[in-house]
Amino acid sequence: METHHVVDVPYRAQQHVEDALVRFLDLAKTQAVSFGGAGYLRLWETIERSMAGGKRFRPRMVMTAYEALGGTDVVAAAHVAASYELLHTALIIHDDVIDRDFVRRGSPNVSGSYRDIARTAGIPLPLAEHRGMSVAVIAGDLALSAAYRLIDRAGTEDAVRSRLREILDDTISASAAGELADVDFTVDGVVPSVDDIIRMERLKTAYYSFEAPLQSGGVLAGAPEATIDALAAFGQQIGIAYQIVDDVLGVFGDARTTGKTTIGDLREGKYTVMVAFAAERPEWREIEHLFGDPELDEDGAARIREVLTASGARQHAMLLAGDYANRAWEQLASPSIPAPLRAELRPIVQTVLERSR
Repeated sequence: METHHVVDVPYRAQQHVEDALVRFLDLAKTQAVSFGGAGYLRLWETIERSMAGGKRFRPRMVMTAYEALGGTDVVAAAHVAASYELLHTALIIHDDVIDRDFVRRGSPNVSGSYRDIARTAGIPLPLAEHRGMSVAVIAGDLALSAAYRLIDRAGTEDAVRSRLREILDDTISASAAGELADVDFTVDGVVPSVDDIIRMERLKTAYYSFEAPLQSGGVLAGAPEATIDALAAFGQQIGIAYQIVDDVLGVFGDARTTGKTTIGDLREGKYTVMVAFAAERPEWREIEHLFGDPELDEDGAARIREVLTASGARQHAMLLAGDYANRAWEQLASPSIPAPLRAELRPIVQTVLERSR
């Protein structure tokens, strides 16, 4: 569920978002001491560490839409923006549990941190891993609940707060549906189609990364329904485009730039547009046994990459990403999107188009 390097410079309201997160986390840690003592406090501190260093991309989408549409209560908007950072935190914590991952960005994640604590206490590895994942489920639940609490703390009128919570409800439902589809892909025994992959990625990632944050910024700014709908349409197209490119870079990119290993998705057997396309080509049979092998080495990964290239899968994915980015570009031409907002969103499309070349 990572989204890398959309725009790396700090955005205007980023400090307000950071302040909202710090205040909330300080309160959560104070409450933790009263409810569960040092052990519960340590969990919140682990959640806080897991959030450090992120680009705050989803909050950026909220604030971009809000300010470009004339919103002026930056502190209130920052709370709504921060809620999407906590939602992102919850989803990646749970995603790591589903994938049985104990490391993120090169360091132990929540599961890994508590697995290591258990191992230090002398607990055997299988039980230590189970303890780590159990604590991560709790941590993800806390972060998910916190997303709602931050929306409530924005201090908006009841009707606006109700609408923002509805968007968040829909976002969580979409993400859950997408995650379930992704899990089902691994047990069905049939390689999903390209359309199935796109549908899954839209629900699992594009919805909460682009569509919902942009809509929330529009609602908070009091934008007309036509503008909110146009933002959702733009977010859907650019979100799909960005995820397709991200998947390609997850196999062919530079790990120093993306922050992701280029062998992890192949070892995991992650179904992407590239894999769905290649699986229908005869060349795939040559390396099918390597895909999803947890012991896959660099030589095996290189063979898979050769087939993904020779079969046209890599090119197809990048062309498809470019097509969705162009659809997003067309959405920006909608008269329902004011010129200041259009100017703020153009760089996102340009970034995706550059990455898809």
